[in-house]
Parts: sequence; structure tokens; C-alpha cells
Amino acid sequence: IPSLRASDASQGGGARTASVRQVLTMSERPFEWPIRVYYEDTDLQGVVYYANYFRYMERARTEWLRSLGVEQDKLLNEERKYFVVVDTYAEFLKPARFNEMLVATASLTELTRATFLIEQNIYRESVDGDLLCRGRVKAAYVDADTQRPLRIPTSIFEDRSS
Repeated sequence: IPSLRASDASQGGGARTASVRQVLTMSERPFEWPIRVYYEDTDLQGVVYYANYFRYMERARTEWLRSLGVEQDKLLNEERKYFVVVDTYAEFLKPARFNEMLVATASLTELTRATFLIEQNIYRESVDGDLLCRGRVKAAYVDADTQRPLRIPTSIFEDRSS
């Protein structure tokens, strides 16, 4: 299982970057996070308001990073580094409605020196259900004090299962 600890990030600018091939072979299946649609998430018609799909993707990304051992508050407060979204995209395919169960996924698809691209999808009930929203998020690894991008440490996404 790949892991990431805030303490591993202290290597910041000096760590080598993992190859995309190494990262992409770590997991065949994307990370999944269940979400219930609340009344507050919907518009007058009972359909999820479009901006809330980005909130659902954010939750899945946060929990995916947490599953890798990354606690973003510790990363910021102890290591003075953080992730910032630099680009996002969403295609809305089918509506979600009040009280439905959804699954938001996160899967690393590209890794460069200072950024990574995450494919994120939202499904009805399970990843075998209807695909409701297809998205991508590009995030950068940044020094909190200088606001400059940093090289992503290998330890963040490398496979530690071997």
C-alpha cells in the first residue's frame, strides 16, 4: 500500500520525483469515498447543484491523501508545505438527487516534478453504477512561506508494498 507521512515531505525540494509509470502501477482501482446527498446539496428541483460536485471531489481527494498517510493540517503546520489546486475540469453527465448514495473516486494519473493530476469521477451507488460526473484536478506542491512550487518528494506516491 502506498503511504505518505507529513514527516516524509520535509525533504521537499531535494527528493527525486517518482516516475509516472511507477505511480500508475501502484493501484488498479481508484480510491472510493461514499457520499450521501443532503437536502442542502440540492437546488429547487431536488437536483445536486453543480458546484457541489467539486465539494464531493474535494472530500474524496482529502480522504485519499489521508489514506496515504497525509494529514494536510500537519503538513502545513509542521512542514510548512501544502497542496494547491491549479486547474480543474468537470463534465456533468447525469443528475444526482436528494438522499441518493454516491461514490466519489480519486486516482492519480500524472505526476510531474511539482504537480500531479487526479482523475475524479462520481457514480450513483457504486463504481458500477451510473457515471454522473467526470472530472480532473491538477494540484501543485507548494512551500507555504515562499508560495513557490516544490519538487514532490518520492515518498508521497511511491509504492511501499514491496
